[in-house]
Amino acid sequence: MLDQPIRSLKQLNVSRLQMGVQRILLLRPDTPNPSLPPDVRSLEVLAPDIIIPSQETTYWCHMYQLPPNMPKHHIVMYEAVITPGNEAIVHHIEVFECSPQMDTVPQYSGSCDSKMKPQKLNNCRHVLAAWALGAEPFYYPSDAGLPLGGEGSSRFLRLEVHYHNPLLISGRRDSSGIRLWYTPSLRRFDAGIMELGLVYTPVMAIPPHQRSFPLTGYCTAACTRTALPHGGIHIFASQLHTHLAGRTVRTVLVRGGKEVEVVQEDKHYSTHYQIIRILRKMVTVLPGDALVTKCTYNTEDRDKPTVGGFGIMEEMCVNYVHYYPRTQLELCKSHVDPGYLQKYFSLINRFHGGEGCSCSQKTVEEEFSSVSWDSFSEEVLNSLYTTSPISMHCNKSTAELFPGDWEKQKIPEVSEEFQHHPYRCELGRTAPWSTGATEVQPDHTG
Repeated sequence: MLDQPIRSLKQLNVSRLQMGVQRILLLRPDTPNPSLPPDVRSLEVLAPDIIIPSQETTYWCHMYQLPPNMPKHHIVMYEAVITPGNEAIVHHIEVFECSPQMDTVPQYSGSCDSKMKPQKLNNCRHVLAAWALGAEPFYYPSDAGLPLGGEGSSRFLRLEVHYHNPLLISGRRDSSGIRLWYTPSLRRFDAGIMELGLVYTPVMAIPPHQRSFPLTGYCTAACTRTALPHGGIHIFASQLHTHLAGRTVRTVLVRGGKEVEVVQEDKHYSTHYQIIRILRKMVTVLPGDALVTKCTYNTEDRDKPTVGGFGIMEEMCVNYVHYYPRTQLELCKSHVDPGYLQKYFSLINRFHGGEGCSCSQKTVEEEFSSVSWDSFSEEVLNSLYTTSPISMHCNKSTAELFPGDWEKQKIPEVSEEFQHHPYRCELGRTAPWSTGATEVQPDHTG
């Protein structure tokens, strides 16, 4: 269509265009992806031609085994493999490595929520790869790779596929998953993936009819001081994740009570464009630093509260950061202390003429649904989340907590926010190659 240069917009025949929206990240580093090494091999971890359940949300778990006595390799790239026709149903995919202490893991392929799922699968929590809607193939930097096989690793992998099937389509088969590209030529650094943000729990909720309601998850100084090496870690990539109500996501590095650097930020977040973003400049996190991940949500079209959880109509606030050198710290997330949330329910019920809350008889979801939502209950909930103590999940890949007292922790104090240098467009300046704004006039000749 544009095989010849055009000198005017009038020369562009828009009738031949297929209309639609394409999301794109303009401010990405202008660096090419590293070349794959000549000895690279590939491994596909795929769902075994399952029939997608005819329900809105399904998390499907499938166990996969690596060859026995596989020596250590480095994953240098991975990409999604989506069954043609299922692009709109496969929401996100993860591959987890099981705990190396497990000699055997039962073979299983079925719903992750099923009572038939073996309990041992809960110990498969070390992330090897994570993909979500809109993500492109991910390349590791030339001096780092994610370990696969070898001493201290497990030969058992768990594939987890999130299917979003709002039309309740039945009979649809799927073999989607992840293709791992790995090499026996080990690189200088072992890389790792860490989850930041909020724990997936209903105690974190958004009231209905909110234009912009914030929730914040913390990776506290106590956790990084306990889990990180003396020289710290270096974050080189980041993948932000919420569900449908998410509008903005921001992770900042806090050192000495001051925001010193933005790890990643998206002011126009879309759950349909969850690319893994290579950072323009690596961020070094030292022991004693804190990482604060804040998400804002829009629930103007919802009449009921939106709680945290795995369902697509529930919410998440996550930043998967890629870093090196690899540590045992797999997950550094938080949620409000449940006891303080119960005090909130009692206060709101009494304010609206009730007798406090019968919290032991109701689930958190039921308590949130019974709240009479007005400006008072909304403001008090926001105040609760920004001032009350938190429960920290400072977890190893085995799902075990690092040693320490992680309950009723104080929220990290931030006395000074980071101020970035404004982009030229934010200053209202005109680009040097432009002489002014271009006015596009409609063509009335057609």
